[in-house]
Amino acid sequence: MTQARDVMTADVAVVSPDTPTPAIARLLLDRGVSAVPVIDNTGAPVGIVSEGDLIGRGESEREARRDWWLALMAEGEPLSPDFIASLRQREQTARDIMAAPVVTVDETADVAEIARLLTTYRIKRVPVVHDGRIVGIVSRADLLRALAGEAQHAAEAERHPAAHGLLAEAVERLDERFLGHGHAKAAAVNGRAAPAAGGRRPSAADFRALVVDFEHQQAIHGDETRRALAERRRRAIGEIINHHVADEYWRTLLHRARTAAEHGGREAMLMRFPSDACSDGGRAINALEPDWPATLRGEAAELYLRWEHELRPRGFGLSARVLDYPGGMPGDVGLFLSWSA
Repeated sequence: MTQARDVMTADVAVVSPDTPTPAIARLLLDRGVSAVPVIDNTGAPVGIVSEGDLIGRGESEREARRDWWLALMAEGEPLSPDFIASLRQREQTARDIMAAPVVTVDETADVAEIARLLTTYRIKRVPVVHDGRIVGIVSRADLLRALAGEAQHAAEAERHPAAHGLLAEAVERLDERFLGHGHAKAAAVNGRAAPAAGGRRPSAADFRALVVDFEHQQAIHGDETRRALAERRRRAIGEIINHHVADEYWRTLLHRARTAAEHGGREAMLMRFPSDACSDGGRAINALEPDWPATLRGEAAELYLRWEHELRPRGFGLSARVLDYPGGMPGDVGLFLSWSA
């Protein structure tokens, strides 16, 4: 199975949200690419800036940005100081024009799934991430090269069938590695053996030692429980970020929303996810900032894009809000589809 890491471009040109647009344009020209991912200070992709974003989608935007494009292409020709000053006044950054949220894939994603994502969301490329950090990018051109390579490989396999095979390697079970067999319970705690029958009478110090032992064991178990919960939460966040919205799942969500409307509801929750799955930990959603969609990642980002492309033009609304505050901090976030006037 061909995966993202097999076809991706690993040497990725990236910019920060504060990179000025002229610098982005120069980077595109120098690297010969048509778009660059925008990453935060952790290396996680938060958006993409393409040539279309730089030039502008509408006539007024293209007119506003035409001048600095001319300056960029002047290649050292002298320009009026007043003209240069006007360009600086209009300067924007990647944060102002980037497309967000951004669809990403894990480095183990199958190329067939990547092709489906490009088609579904009408995009030309997807950043590849490992542990949330960008490690490459897959474009349509990369997929075409992979397809051509597979076709050539298949033709060679037909000519030399004996030269192609798969090697299977057994992996030892984790529980056999970490868990022993036939362990007996220890007869003493922290080196103190239980007194034999007829031995000395226990003292208060002995009881206090038992309390200390108990508290020590409770602390150990408490740490283990907290680590286990943190690990489960980390895995859950990873699954949300790496999970992709298939057509069947999307239809199921819309069916649930319709059922809610049939029972008098004015909104339906599409998904619930930990605030840590947002690039800012849910801060923008909690503060009701207008750019909160740019903080969505993974499945939540894809649901937002589906709504934007398919449901927003048909009058549906989409909102996000924090559902609980464990320890006074944002906990889970709900993504709600609404249809009230």
